[in-house]
Amino acid sequence: MVALEADDVYALAPYAKTLGVEFEEMTAAGVQARLAHDHSLSTMGGGLHGGALMGLADVCAAVCAALNGPAGAAPATVESSTHFLRPARTSVVATARPLRLGRNTVIEVDIHDAEGELCVRVTQVVTTVTPKTS
Repeated sequence: MVALEADDVYALAPYAKTLGVEFEEMTAAGVQARLAHDHSLSTMGGGLHGGALMGLADVCAAVCAALNGPAGAAPATVESSTHFLRPARTSVVATARPLRLGRNTVIEVDIHDAEGELCVRVTQVVTTVTPKTS
């Protein structure tokens, strides 16, 4: 079983820290992370920008896939489908869970606002790439 801490993720994927992702739970069964609503991440109307929400989902899915993959393997998103269901005008919490494990792992990520309303659902196919050794 692969073990990761938030600092490990920030070191391997600095974008997660730049975006402001704060991890609350990281297990093979699921990853939960928070993204604070910040004016710099908003779009017209005051909602979080879709790119920020997709970035949050991608980070969570990658961590979930890594926790379910072989030690030392790096996650790589192969396919992503995003459904925006309502604007996110507050901080949000993303929950990623594996739907199918294997060479290509399928991860579903739900993003809820502070009121608990589902704002975004993302389904990703993530593969893990093991670095070549010489």
